[in-house]
Amino acid sequence: MPHAIWNGAVSFGLVSIPIRVMAATENHSITFHQYHLEDMARIRTRKVCEIEDREVGTEEIGKAYEVDKDQVIPISDDELAAMPLPTARAIEIVAFIQYESIDPIRIGEGYYLEANGLVAGKPYVLLRKALERSAKVAVAKFALRGRERLGLLRVRDDAIVLHTMKWDDEIRDPAALAPKVLEVTDDEIEGAELLIDRMTRDDLEGPEFVDHYTDALAEVIKAKREGKAPPEAPQQAAPVGGVVDLMTALRESVAKAKTSRGEDATVHEMPMKKTASKNTAKKAPARKTTAKKTVAKKTSRKPRSA
Repeated sequence: MPHAIWNGAVSFGLVSIPIRVMAATENHSITFHQYHLEDMARIRTRKVCEIEDREVGTEEIGKAYEVDKDQVIPISDDELAAMPLPTARAIEIVAFIQYESIDPIRIGEGYYLEANGLVAGKPYVLLRKALERSAKVAVAKFALRGRERLGLLRVRDDAIVLHTMKWDDEIRDPAALAPKVLEVTDDEIEGAELLIDRMTRDDLEGPEFVDHYTDALAEVIKAKREGKAPPEAPQQAAPVGGVVDLMTALRESVAKAKTSRGEDATVHEMPMKKTASKNTAKKAPARKTTAKKTVAKKTSRKPRSA
């Protein structure tokens, strides 16, 4: 288990739970250093004082806020620790809310909360079971790494997880990025729904959810270490030009999804048949139109059960 990155307490109402905050995730990425390509000597970052023009050690470096180019205000770690914040050493729960009502874009890194000591065990389990039974999550405020943060507490197995959250003013408005209003037919929407049905999973396990990039990078490093040529990427088909036929693309995607799941890849019907039925209904006498429309609806929904 990793070392604790923060010690404090979770408080809600008059209940206080001493906890330790532990990293909940690991980074398995392959990392690189910077080297001088001419002689492969390591490139290092040095901290140099602009006035004295010399490298300074960590013990000589502190924090300061630049008001302007002529005024800099030093702030010590002791002054930061002594700030009158109720969340300085506590994760203070301020509300409980349904998890579904929180925009996922606001949710950040996850940390496990570990009960710190025997006295913390019972209130820890109490909060965990209360969250489980209520099917809600807790929204809290806490101070970490130089700023007050918004957090979310939820249950994962037998542990309480703390997620950092973005404040409202940290989320950019995506309105300017939305495409202009375009017409999408019911047939195209139903085709997309059918593809969603075919691609629906019960979990995120399988070869599709493996980090192939890191594996491929490891193969490149291994080949170069052994003096061999790095493996080459497979040839990919060139993109087809022209306007995309959505219905054709949807049919082919459904067939591919069925093949990947070991099903018969033949797509017998797609929602676009509904359009043909509607056209036929328009040419038929008015008395029979209702019946034909009903048949068309049934036909268009057959692929859902396929």
